[in-house]
Amino acid sequence: MISGLPLIDEIAPLSDAGPGCVVPAGDLSLYRARMNSAFPADLVDLRVTEHSSDVRVVTVTGEVDTVTAPELAACLIAQLATAQVVVVNLDDVRFLASAGLTVLFEANELAKQKGRDLRLVCNSWTANRALEATGLRKHLPFVDNMSDALIT
Repeated sequence: MISGLPLIDEIAPLSDAGPGCVVPAGDLSLYRARMNSAFPADLVDLRVTEHSSDVRVVTVTGEVDTVTAPELAACLIAQLATAQVVVVNLDDVRFLASAGLTVLFEANELAKQKGRDLRLVCNSWTANRALEATGLRKHLPFVDNMSDALIT
């Protein structure tokens, strides 16, 4: 809750959900939650898909900042708890703040501790600029494209 407002207004099946929705952490039934209307509707969108029994893909679209980073963190923690391989597709990230960079770094550390495999795909100019400027790009497990990321 931020400033007394809940972040989530409603839960809807993925097929009925529109833009500006996030996938609840740990929910592989492909439901999405609509962000509270007090927040910009198109801030971030997280989609979790099950590629195989041990592979999950988290597709991130929009902005990852101090408001949305906790949602991404919760989602990645939940996926790393259940899947051997978690692929994070950052291709459609329009803004990646330090809070988002921290989430990616900490998710990678968690994956190592749990013996899991975190793979990042990032062809977003904006996100890559943040990763390069901080030096994190060379310390995180990036692959060139989704095809390479899904090879087990």
